[in-house]
Amino acid sequence: MGTIDDLPPLREVIRRHDLSARKSLGQNFLLDLNLTARIARAAGSLDTHTIVEIGPGPGGLTRALLALGAKRVIAVERDERAVAALQEIAARYPGRLDIVAADALEFDAQSILNGDRAKIVANLPYNIATVLLTGWLSTEPWPPWYDAMVLMFQREVAERIVASVDDEAYGRLAVFAGWRTEAKIMFDVAPSAFVPAPKVTSSVVRLIPREKPLPCDRKMLERVTEAAFGQRRKMLRQSLKSLGVDPARLTTAAGIEPTRRAETVPIDAFVAMARELSNIRANHERRA
Repeated sequence: MGTIDDLPPLREVIRRHDLSARKSLGQNFLLDLNLTARIARAAGSLDTHTIVEIGPGPGGLTRALLALGAKRVIAVERDERAVAALQEIAARYPGRLDIVAADALEFDAQSILNGDRAKIVANLPYNIATVLLTGWLSTEPWPPWYDAMVLMFQREVAERIVASVDDEAYGRLAVFAGWRTEAKIMFDVAPSAFVPAPKVTSSVVRLIPREKPLPCDRKMLERVTEAAFGQRRKMLRQSLKSLGVDPARLTTAAGIEPTRRAETVPIDAFVAMARELSNIRANHERRA
């Protein structure tokens, strides 16, 4: 275990504050400070950004972010037991760590950023990781309030985020992540790095927002991908019927065959179908 500051070892912090990981909170703590520093470095420059960290627990990643020069860290923690441990870190780095006792699913980072540019860096609680990511990808207006996300997921979820057409993991999450960001798996983390050790390998994923994603209405894209992947073994001419429009109009607009299945459809074609669905709905409303 590496040393990045003069604070006590994380195992001692956990013991002193009775911070045994709770399954109900999706907690798996990273105690190797060399590893947390590697995650922090994956976010690039830290000294010009406020870092939003979700679920810091005993503060291993928090310490790495601050030691590597983060201008400010906003640590959002639901577990009241961890607050005292985080306050010790705040005392070590005066004025640079804000501890927010809140549920990450209800937390609005923009309300306390004061216009600062931000990055999200977190070892996410596994039980809410996908929900959090989907929310951040759905941010409006776009470009979003963050310049990068560096996030820990179970390997299976990471593969779903970065999947390409025809990959077994390709689905709605890959379409949304690929539409609005450039997503890349940076490195894997073995179960043995965590306390307690999960049963699966984890991966750190970096997502950089695209300044100008292909234009379309996000909600229409949600509807098209939900219909297509909701019946992914069926051809589009069948699965898209649930949208209440002629599937042929959508596939023609995208320049693809109606006999294709969702996992073979590239992101730009989904976007084209979403734009056509928007046009159809708009024309219907004008006639009504």
